[in-house]
Amino acid sequence: MTESADPYDAQRDPIDYVAFQARPEFHELKHRFRRFVFPLAAAFMLWFLLYVVLAAFAHDFMAAPMLGMNVGLWFGLAQFVTTFAITMAYVRFANRRLDPRTTALRAELEAMEGGR
Repeated sequence: MTESADPYDAQRDPIDYVAFQARPEFHELKHRFRRFVFPLAAAFMLWFLLYVVLAAFAHDFMAAPMLGMNVGLWFGLAQFVTTFAITMAYVRFANRRLDPRTTALRAELEAMEGGR
């Protein structure tokens, strides 16, 4: 039978993570995340589905020449540009709005862990 390094470990109360998740600060963090991510993900999916539907059903439109390439290739390149733009927007949003709150909540949990 192995014993823990700290003989008082068994006497300590575990952190109530469910209660911590029920706190208003945690709910606000989740709400901010969802308020940014879900609409942006839905908009991107609609944009992508538009591209797929046009490619499947609007052959003449997608094959039309435009600035040295056809419209379909421009739409395909725009998908990549949109992906990078969304990534940059999310990183900026997370750095400004999510990370400070996440850091504060994590510090509280670590303080609770240290005080056990």
